[in-house]
Amino acid sequence: MLDCAAVKTKVDEPMAGCRSRGMQIPLMLLFWLVVLLAPGLHAAPIIPPPPEIAATSYLLIDATSQKVLVEHNAHEQKAPASLTKIMTSYLVEQEVAMGRLALEDEVLVSVNAWRTGGSKMFIREGTRVSVGDLLHGVIIQSGNDASVALAEHIGGSEAAFANMMNQQAAVLGMQQTHFTNATGLPDDDHYSSAWDLALLTGDLIRRFPEHYALYSQRSFEYNDIDQPNRNKLLWRDRTVDGVKTGYTSDAGYCLVASALREGMRLISVVMGTDSDQARMRESQKLLSYGFRYFETQTLYAADTALKEQQLYYGEAETVDLGVTENVVVTIPRGYYQDVEAEMTLPKILEAPLTAGQAIGELRLRLHDEIIYEAPLVALANVGEAGLFSQIGDFIELFFDQLMDGD
Repeated sequence: MLDCAAVKTKVDEPMAGCRSRGMQIPLMLLFWLVVLLAPGLHAAPIIPPPPEIAATSYLLIDATSQKVLVEHNAHEQKAPASLTKIMTSYLVEQEVAMGRLALEDEVLVSVNAWRTGGSKMFIREGTRVSVGDLLHGVIIQSGNDASVALAEHIGGSEAAFANMMNQQAAVLGMQQTHFTNATGLPDDDHYSSAWDLALLTGDLIRRFPEHYALYSQRSFEYNDIDQPNRNKLLWRDRTVDGVKTGYTSDAGYCLVASALREGMRLISVVMGTDSDQARMRESQKLLSYGFRYFETQTLYAADTALKEQQLYYGEAETVDLGVTENVVVTIPRGYYQDVEAEMTLPKILEAPLTAGQAIGELRLRLHDEIIYEAPLVALANVGEAGLFSQIGDFIELFFDQLMDGD
């Protein structure tokens, strides 16, 4: 984490009465110092351009900071094929977390679910299958029959479940997404985008880490049929632990992948590649590029004092300031020491204050680029002081301002 003592502090108004003292540097010497040193001090990070990716749409982001590292047509609406099942399994796990469903619950398989075409778990009509087994069938075997069975069990019908999927998409901010089914089978009104699918995947990993572990399972056997996970990156790269493949003739070969290396998690999305091998290869290229040339750092923790600010007219003489969320940035690898932090604060801070009240702003810079901004907030409530204490603060402020105006 960055040392809080090294943070620059600015005030909203200029300080009056400042004079230059000490050694005077000749102007010509100063000019040449600036000319010679400035390029090295402010040189932009040197990294190669992203690799060429053979896909109609693709994206690489850091899962924690949501920093976009590589993208092409990431917000374009595309047929998602079985990537749809990420949302299907998300809703199942959410129902379990809310106590409205249990993994041990048995689902009666309907004729409709049994007859659903495409990839299958091979469940039989009229039998009962546990929610846990069906979830394995959706995630590992990409079973359309399992997806429909779960959708009907939770929503009453697949159409009602699709409505739930759309409601959840809206909550997550998936603005380029609309679902009409739980499987991803072709429909003109069924679409998503690389960005939306990355948002969904990131939230799935954060909210349901135990459920997410299913995505790294390499095979699942049901009804005496053992089927491998279609995500072959699980065999090629030991740091890859998900997520989901998809294919239809309209969508092409698609893959959402995620990998974790040394605490840094990346999510890649490729859509519209021309083969199973291509989606694996292009995803691997994105992940390798991201891990090699970028790093993610947590600079400050939420609700931790970054600055003790003097306070007037309050029950306390100072108040701690901080941020409400962890400050996480993804930057070019090797440039962490070049990150500079600065705080912008009011010259005079007066009580009363409430915890969470915005007081100033924190900015992080990497050379000439602002890479992060967040409000600085009071970390505690501070009420107004009594009358005599306020009079004392008034007199102190009066003389401070008088001296500043000298």
